[in-house]
Amino acid sequence: MARAVSTRRKLTFTVIAWTIGFLMFFPILWTFLTSFKSEGDAIASPPVFLFFHWTTENYLEVQSRSDYFSHFLNSVVISFGSTLLGLLIAIPAAWAMAFSPTRRTKDVLMWMLSTKMMPPVGALIPIYLLFRDSGLLDTRIGLVIVLTLINLPIIVWMLYTYFKEIPGEILEAARMDGASLMKEVIYVLTPMAVPGIASTLLLNIILAWNEAFWTLNLTTSNAAPLTTFIASYSSPEGLFYAKLSAASTMAIAPIVILGWFSQKQLVRGLTFGAVK
Repeated sequence: MARAVSTRRKLTFTVIAWTIGFLMFFPILWTFLTSFKSEGDAIASPPVFLFFHWTTENYLEVQSRSDYFSHFLNSVVISFGSTLLGLLIAIPAAWAMAFSPTRRTKDVLMWMLSTKMMPPVGALIPIYLLFRDSGLLDTRIGLVIVLTLINLPIIVWMLYTYFKEIPGEILEAARMDGASLMKEVIYVLTPMAVPGIASTLLLNIILAWNEAFWTLNLTTSNAAPLTTFIASYSSPEGLFYAKLSAASTMAIAPIVILGWFSQKQLVRGLTFGAVK
């Protein structure tokens, strides 16, 4: 039987939740507001919150100075491409670890996770040289490959967790009905793990979209995504806060909208198997 919760406690928890949510969202709100200020209002002290002269000149100047849609297309191709490639590799790997484990499976999983603990700069020089010699510098294919490898441990771990929640008896029944290994993965396992796969897909698209270190070091212009687009507004002449805020708003808006509309699916997938 569910425990009764008093109205006062509900109100307290609601206020705390909204306060935490506002504090987390405030930097994005401030960036959005600053993008509509003049450079003088952007650096005003004390800062002005709402009562300033609103202008869209920053967005017009950002678009005239940089090709936003080219950077946006690069971000879409790189983030979606690396995530889909990662899923193609990770689904069979997670299936093998979840349903055909060996005594080394846990060690392999821990080793994969440990690779995320290494500072990216430690692998920059060898990867840069490999990309230079193979002609992958400043290419979408190169970034898709490197972001796939970077996020692959997370994809495998998440899918492994979801697959472990699926009863093995269902797969055994499919084998008894004559299903091959390929059909078992495609027609039985994958449909049952759709919430988990969807949340993994969304989370890794966000991670790839926000990746800055590798995109800044392995691209210059042709394959430059929106992270490079933002960085271009930090120059030796100084920081132009209003224009930088406009560029940041244009860069994060697509992924914020995607996250907003897919939040139910994301939460459902992250809690997949949590309640029996």
